[in-house]
Amino acid sequence: MSRQEEKKKSFWARMCPCCCGLKSQNEPDTDMRPVHRPDGGSGTSPYTPHDGTATDPATGPTTGPAAVQTVDLLKQREGETRRSHHTDEFEYDDLIVRRGQPFKICVTFQRAFNPDSDNLCVLLQIASAQPFTLPVMKGINEGSWGCQICEVSGSKATLLLCTSAQAPVGLYKIDVKVNNDKGCSSRLYVLFNPWCKQDAVFLDNEAWRQEYVLNEIGRIYYGTEHQIGERSWNYGQFDKGILEACLYLLDRAGLSTTARGDPITVSRAISALVNSMDDNGVVEGNWDGKYSSGVNPVAWIGSVDILLRYLQTGRPVKYGQCWVFAGVTTTVLRCLGIAGRTITNFASAHDADGNLTFDVYFDENMKPIEEKNCDSIWNYHVWNDCWMTRPDLPAGYSGWQAIDATPQETSNGTYCCGPSPHLAIKNGLVNIPYDTPFIFAEVNCDKVYFQRINGVFKTVLVEERVVGHSISTKAIGSNAREDITYLYKYPEGSAEERNSVRTAAQYGNKSLAVVNVDDGNDVTITIESQDGVITGNDINIRVLLKNCSNNRRSVSLTMCVAVMFYNGVCKESFKTENGDLVLNPGEVKAVGMLVRYDEYCKHLVDQGAMMFTVSGIVKETGQKLAKQHTFRTRTPDLVIKVRGEPIVGQQIVAEIIFTNPLQKTLHKAAFHVEGPGLQRPKIVQVGDIGPLKTVSITERFTPRRSGPRQFIASLESNELSQVHGVTEVTVRES
Repeated sequence: MSRQEEKKKSFWARMCPCCCGLKSQNEPDTDMRPVHRPDGGSGTSPYTPHDGTATDPATGPTTGPAAVQTVDLLKQREGETRRSHHTDEFEYDDLIVRRGQPFKICVTFQRAFNPDSDNLCVLLQIASAQPFTLPVMKGINEGSWGCQICEVSGSKATLLLCTSAQAPVGLYKIDVKVNNDKGCSSRLYVLFNPWCKQDAVFLDNEAWRQEYVLNEIGRIYYGTEHQIGERSWNYGQFDKGILEACLYLLDRAGLSTTARGDPITVSRAISALVNSMDDNGVVEGNWDGKYSSGVNPVAWIGSVDILLRYLQTGRPVKYGQCWVFAGVTTTVLRCLGIAGRTITNFASAHDADGNLTFDVYFDENMKPIEEKNCDSIWNYHVWNDCWMTRPDLPAGYSGWQAIDATPQETSNGTYCCGPSPHLAIKNGLVNIPYDTPFIFAEVNCDKVYFQRINGVFKTVLVEERVVGHSISTKAIGSNAREDITYLYKYPEGSAEERNSVRTAAQYGNKSLAVVNVDDGNDVTITIESQDGVITGNDINIRVLLKNCSNNRRSVSLTMCVAVMFYNGVCKESFKTENGDLVLNPGEVKAVGMLVRYDEYCKHLVDQGAMMFTVSGIVKETGQKLAKQHTFRTRTPDLVIKVRGEPIVGQQIVAEIIFTNPLQKTLHKAAFHVEGPGLQRPKIVQVGDIGPLKTVSITERFTPRRSGPRQFIASLESNELSQVHGVTEVTVRES
């Protein structure tokens, strides 16, 4: 064919593979090629089957029934549909589209198709719902159900289909029929669409969509507000099997067909199903430090292994803590097409009694009453944000919504939390659904100290700036930490922040806790601890007391330290020191405590965190002193070195190196390794690692997808955990 003849081909004939090179119905046949007949014969004349249907070798049969012969969904991963719908990274051969956005299919009939006389019918059906017929129309309206016949060439036709921007998400059966024939059936997946303006999850920022929908690797922050650590997490939302696992969750939730199209309902169901408390959901929580029947939560480095195990067994995966629940939730959100991100709140309050304050109780001598202190402040807590409109609320509450899959307190009888709008949390509007009171308390409640006096507890101290610090998420387009505290609360101590606390107290039917400050409260306490102490070393803690008065002050102090779980629950104090000191007018005096490794090692839990509590009484004025300070030791990082040029389909090698920092053997050590598009989740057993010994393992893997990728590893052992490493590689096509 000449260049000029090629240009005469229609747009659809050039763009659609199934119609490429076909002649139009009115084009004369000048290329009589041999026809391979069903009966095995051959020739160049039109073949007439036994049913009397005439066949033209160029355009196909010309008479007889117009039954559907084949349907090409144009589902190739590298094809136009998958790329334009941003689903080409999914490791699936099925068609995956986003709702509200048109896509093309090609249909082949048993004879030439006549759109004027042949009755075309396209039906979509999700689960056991009634099939829905797409209306055939002259033009498609984006965001609405519809079918348009775009191009007809003999027995082949190109159709443009579109689902509603409110369509339920899930696996659909698609049937294409003509003149009520049997038709052809196929299947396709329909997801939420942040690129579609009519979709409730529409996000009008391409950089945000790239990060919060399409990025497979994230950073999750942990530690304390003064010692922030980070770990890489493989969300892996495009890995083979993950989409089935996410849709399996919606099936387990028992959502109606309509509910599966509502991101409010879907996100709330996700927050319930990711934990196993009521419904045998994905992950079983465990905070007691005993993980022999499962995986230590700090050893997980991604969601893929967890979701695939759950899909295969239908039983909760052991074990998880808050960052695991949040990491899995981010995977499910992004896989289904809802923009989601993982959030860490440092000094996060857990208001167990729902009174919107964090309460601490002391006895007559200002010693903590441990059995009564049920509220806690987590060193950090991890939950999620997801983006959507809120048509169920007044204007202004759309955008980022907080949800939390960690099972802490029930919501309407179920362990779920959210979605709660940022604006409601920030302004203390705890009457706005869902679960805003609980999330508000996490980020902005006051810490109230009570002392037992003559059998009655009296408020003796209120701290207003204790919770909700350095609220963090991964920055867009980089691995930096972004502080988004300003989205959740006004600046500490500002008039707006205090007004939010008062508003929350009013809606909660509880007066704001206050203490009458008099001139006698003139001794202050500051606590300092060492940063960056590696587990295995001793820790120095220093308490600074300052006499702000013009008179001498005598202080009786109690200092105690306890190992605590990261969720703020402390073990009993393992070291206590008492003392008296005298402060001259204006004097600052330091009191120190040395915590030796041999004192704390036997009490350590996974996060290696400790709570230091100072309490006391000033003899001359009766002033009550109380201060708590959390700190942690840190673990070494894994070193990962990749050798070889990363090319799709070609094996390369990663070397993982670790040095034991302890003067004792690590037993039953194992490395967890994975990376989206690089390495399926795998556990490599290495056995015991001696004191101060260095080990190295070599892992071979074959990249499956091109582009920037990350290879992640973690170490799991009985004596030391929370050891991670990550390296970046750029994979090119072969």
